[in-house]
Amino acid sequence: MNGLRAVVVLLVITCAVVGPPTAVASPPATAAVTPPAAATPGWSALPVPAAAPPVTVSDLAARGPGEAWATGYEHTADWVRPMLYRWDGRAWSRDTTFPGAAESGWLGKVQFVGQEVWILHNRAGRGEILRRSARGEWSALPLPRPLWIHQDFTAVPGAAWVVGEDDTGLKVLRYDGSGWTVQSAPDGVHFVAGVTARTADDAWAWADTSTGTAVLRWDGTAWRDAKVPLPPDSNVHTILLEPRGRATVGGSDHTDGVPRTYLMTWDGHTWRTDRPPLGDTHTEALVRGPDGALWLPVRSDRGFQSRYARVDGSRATFSYGPERPNAIDVRPRALTRAGSALLSFGTAEIYGSKPNVMSERLGGRP
Repeated sequence: MNGLRAVVVLLVITCAVVGPPTAVASPPATAAVTPPAAATPGWSALPVPAAAPPVTVSDLAARGPGEAWATGYEHTADWVRPMLYRWDGRAWSRDTTFPGAAESGWLGKVQFVGQEVWILHNRAGRGEILRRSARGEWSALPLPRPLWIHQDFTAVPGAAWVVGEDDTGLKVLRYDGSGWTVQSAPDGVHFVAGVTARTADDAWAWADTSTGTAVLRWDGTAWRDAKVPLPPDSNVHTILLEPRGRATVGGSDHTDGVPRTYLMTWDGHTWRTDRPPLGDTHTEALVRGPDGALWLPVRSDRGFQSRYARVDGSRATFSYGPERPNAIDVRPRALTRAGSALLSFGTAEIYGSKPNVMSERLGGRP
């Protein structure tokens, strides 16, 4: 027995010294499977030729990664003057080739109609639509009557609308490619605050009525109440129309005297209301981003940085633009999708100066 015990002990000691061959050759498991952390893309500042401050930004729209237009107006010694910028995929440049560029006035919403660019223009008090062809040639389409308030404008192939007021009250003007008509609004509508369209026979508007805020819809024959179940005591800032019938209404309402932002989404069958943590944020610049989420600029808690919200249902996450030295107020006013990137356009106020133009980008080419 003692001899057998000695043999067993010798075998155990030998195994412990030699060990299995993989015990020495294998590195720790975590060292082999943990990838390096991916860098999170951030907002970057884009240089913009300066205007005469203070400036006001009206709109920003992009056809794709290589074409975007930003509009507004600048202040000169005697009047306000229209302001137009073009993005070519690499840089912003100022365009002063359109009719009335050196006259008093302002530029409003930008729309793409086929290969053309259409822009609402107040030219020395009279309204017109600027049209830029694919060859870069400008022309002007005058409105059929002067309006002393131009609330909004939209255009699609085959139709355009301008809503506003003159000394006789509310006006809804429609262009069908050959001429203008004045359309009637439903009874009880006091004024139309905004308008947007998907096709010539599918346009939406938001209006103040005798019973509160309402959403109207043009069905190719008449404007009718769309019966959107807006929250009580609410208003509408914007309507975002998307392919396949999806629509998003953005606005605010009052609960216990406190204004809150809401977003209502129509999926083609039902409306869903979400209240992401946006406080009292104006949703006019709401866009659908390349990632499928909704994006909009929000009020920043840092004077030297802009702030953006990414909204997915009732959830919201926030990101900041680049730090701007000596800035005391950075405000993106408009936002658009440009291919795989988001572009913003707005104003930045540097200490000791008046607000001037700024632009930022998230994603796309560096």
